[in-house]
Amino acid sequence: MTWKRVATAVVLMPVVIGLVLWGSTTVVAVAVAVLTAVALWEYFGLGEAIGHRAYRVWTVVCAVLLIYAQWMTAYDNRVTDRVYFLFGHPLGELPSALWVFFLFVLGLTVITLWGKRALVEALPAAGISSSGLLLVAFPLSYAVPLHGLGAVGPKFLLFACGITWAADTVAYFVGRAFGKHLLAPRLSPKKTWEGSVGSMAGSLVVAYAFSYWIKIPVGHLLAMGAVGNVAGQMGDLLESAYKRSAGVKDSGGLLPGHGGILDRIDALILCIPVIWYYLVLVNPRVLGS
Repeated sequence: MTWKRVATAVVLMPVVIGLVLWGSTTVVAVAVAVLTAVALWEYFGLGEAIGHRAYRVWTVVCAVLLIYAQWMTAYDNRVTDRVYFLFGHPLGELPSALWVFFLFVLGLTVITLWGKRALVEALPAAGISSSGLLLVAFPLSYAVPLHGLGAVGPKFLLFACGITWAADTVAYFVGRAFGKHLLAPRLSPKKTWEGSVGSMAGSLVVAYAFSYWIKIPVGHLLAMGAVGNVAGQMGDLLESAYKRSAGVKDSGGLLPGHGGILDRIDALILCIPVIWYYLVLVNPRVLGS
C-alpha cells in the first residue's frame, strides 16, 4: 500500500542521511556490513525457494571481511590521499579484496569436501553462495571507499542515495499514473517505459540540485546521475529476475510497503560502484567541496 511505502521511507531516510553525513567511515562500514548480511540472508532465501541451499554463514563471514578490506582501502585513502583500484594494493601493504575472494574459495573447498551435506547439493550450494558474494556483497561494499573519499566522500554517497530515491519515487508514481508500455514484462509485469523515463528525469533533477552543494562541473553531476540511474534500473530488474526465478513477490517482509532489505537496496547495489568508478576513472575536479 502507498501509505506504508511512504511511511517507511519517511522513517528511514533521515536515519540514512544522518549516518552518511555525520557518521565516520568506520560507522558506515559497520552499517553496510549489517545491511549486507541481511540482504544476503534474503538472497539465500530466494535460492532455497528453488532448492539451492547456500553456505550461509561462511558467505556472510567473507562478505564482512570484504567490507573490512574496503574499509582499509578507505582508511588508506584518507591517510595517504591515494585512491586504489580494488585489486591495486601491492603484496605486503594494506589488505585488498583479492585475499577475501581467495579465502572464500578455500573455505568453500573445505566445506564441500568435508561437510555433511549430500554431494548432490555441492554445485548448487557453491553457485548460490558465490553469486551472493559476487552480486550482492561485492558491489555494495563500494559504499565504504566512496564514503571514505575525503571530505567530499559522504556527499557523493548521499548523491548516489539521492538519485536512487528520486528515481524510485518518480518511477513509482509516473508508472501508476501514465504507464502503458511494459519495460520488461518477462521480469517485472508492472515496470513501464513511462516509469523508466520518469525515473531518469527524477535522477537528473536531483543531480542538478547537488550542483549547489558539490562544487563540480554540472555536466559531470548530470553524467553521474544518468549512468547511476541506468545502473540502478538494471539492478532493480536484476533483482526482479531473482524473485521471478524463485517464484516470490518480495525478497522479505522487513520493510512495510517495500518488502525486504534486498528489495529496497537493489538499485543502490549497482549505482554505488558506478559512481565510484566514474570518480576514479573520469576523475572530475572537485573544487572546495
